[in-house]
Amino acid sequence: MTTLNNNEQVTRAIEIVRRIRAEVSRAVVGQREVIDQVLIALLAAGHVLIEGVPGLGKTLLVQALAKTFEGRFTRIQFTPDLMPSDVTGHAMYDLKSEEFRIRKGPVFTHLLLADEINRAPAKSQAALLEVMQEQQVTIEGRGFTVSSPFMTLATQNPVEQEGTYPLPEAQLDRFLLKIRIDYPTATEELNLVKQVTSIKVGEGLDVSAVSPIVKPDNVVALQRIAASVKIDDRVYDYAVNIVRNTRNWPGVTLGAGPRGSIALIRASRAAALLAGRDFVIPDDVKNIALATLRHRMTLSPELEIEGHDIDMVLKAVLNKVEAPRM
Repeated sequence: MTTLNNNEQVTRAIEIVRRIRAEVSRAVVGQREVIDQVLIALLAAGHVLIEGVPGLGKTLLVQALAKTFEGRFTRIQFTPDLMPSDVTGHAMYDLKSEEFRIRKGPVFTHLLLADEINRAPAKSQAALLEVMQEQQVTIEGRGFTVSSPFMTLATQNPVEQEGTYPLPEAQLDRFLLKIRIDYPTATEELNLVKQVTSIKVGEGLDVSAVSPIVKPDNVVALQRIAASVKIDDRVYDYAVNIVRNTRNWPGVTLGAGPRGSIALIRASRAAALLAGRDFVIPDDVKNIALATLRHRMTLSPELEIEGHDIDMVLKAVLNKVEAPRM
């Protein structure tokens, strides 16, 4: 992409992103909004927290996405006995050489699926903080950089709360988006059942229909292009006003902080590129606001007792804050 001018770069980037989305959709039936939001996070060089019951294709989605850019994929099953070194790696003594060697953990990858992250205690959850924020891991006092692009996709089950450890606000804030994945529609589920049971034996994940489109270096280039998508000052004001309104909304005990404003702009730029534009419109901000802000807010117990949830409050905020006319 480096030999092209800016307009050609953007045009080429839009085409590549569309092809990646099409290839992922070959393996993942339906869930178009979820696929788009995961791609937005990848383009914005962010991490995602995916909330949904088991069996909705989260692992398949990550594997399919990794295959589109020939990236490495690893999965960690978070359990109560998981140690931080099981995530990051550790130093081990080599009897032959009589010296310590570093054994790198599963975080040294491109796409890391942290499955059921809330089943591990806080110390193991925190093992991801450094790599998510700084893209490096410290083992025995030495810093090791992970490959680019690097993206953590963490999942949690919203139903089973027994034996879980809620993610602290500091960790939640590191996720660019919190995506909610729901059951497929009747048509999607029918197509899914036909696809899985047509020829295959067993329930193994199948990404054979997905073709590689680019290399990891090209994804990094796409991220740079997404970060340079044009945004008007009025759209900046709109995004910041949305976030600031979450802080004094009735019944909200904790609103989104400045990192929420930054995340909203980053996600909006990536959403614009995914939509085929090199500039952000107010609808880009509005459409990604729920996924960007829902995990950065806390409701009062009274509001929850009355049946309200974060998404309802955010929709009310979005209805109140006037979008600029472009």
